[in-house]
Amino acid sequence: MTAHYRFAAPGPIVAALVLAGALAALSTIPQVRAGSQKAHRKAAAASVDPPVATKPVAMPFRTGETLNYRLSWAAFSNAASAQLTVPEQRDLFGYSTWHLRAQGHTLSPLRSFATVDDQFDSYADQSTLEARQYETHLDELGKIQNQIFHFTEPEQASRAPGPSVVVTPGTRDPLGTLYELRRVDWEHTPEFRGAVYDGHDLYEITAKRETDEDTVAIAAGTFSASRISFDLFQHQEPVPGIHVIIWIANDAARTPVLMQAQLPFGNVRAELTSASQ
Repeated sequence: MTAHYRFAAPGPIVAALVLAGALAALSTIPQVRAGSQKAHRKAAAASVDPPVATKPVAMPFRTGETLNYRLSWAAFSNAASAQLTVPEQRDLFGYSTWHLRAQGHTLSPLRSFATVDDQFDSYADQSTLEARQYETHLDELGKIQNQIFHFTEPEQASRAPGPSVVVTPGTRDPLGTLYELRRVDWEHTPEFRGAVYDGHDLYEITAKRETDEDTVAIAAGTFSASRISFDLFQHQEPVPGIHVIIWIANDAARTPVLMQAQLPFGNVRAELTSASQ
């Protein structure tokens, strides 16, 4: 059964969208979202690049990769921790997928009045990183919410049990989008555009490489990195108050080593503290 969802309830904040869950642990402000999936699909069709080939392709990451980050926000230099992992590759309802995971936890002293323990799981197509299934497991201020979203394309029968969300081909979830930015060939791609569905709303992103060789000195070491900036759009209109910059290391793994976001509730910085690849 395929369903077109209409949401009008609080859900994960946009920060979870733009930093693939890494910033979700910082916000306790619910955002009200509304709009039909049919309208989102129409908006995406006019602005999203076609999906890449479906045959298996090499990725800069691999199973077992673990990336740990320290997040700062406002006066809190150690506001939260975040971890990105690639637990496995697996078959999901006949799709070959990457299992991607993001976890975020607030830390003391922020945790004393904002206890947040969130987890996001993405099952992204092995070749295109298009979303096949996206899960949000939120534990925020004592409120627990678990949701699982199955994705299917227009006129395509869903392979998963229960209802599914109909999205335009090429649509990714927040985690899949972050990992997609790692595999973009920025030497030959002046601009990347894509659609992102976070479980509540559809957004378009536009990402550009601003520099190709910044020196980034952080807890995990000193890196030569490309500075990638991107903005969010909805129905082809900019989402106000959101701007993100990610520094991606100029190495084989293309590791995101530093992320900075201007968000409605303040500026957030996430820096890599350790990596196991």
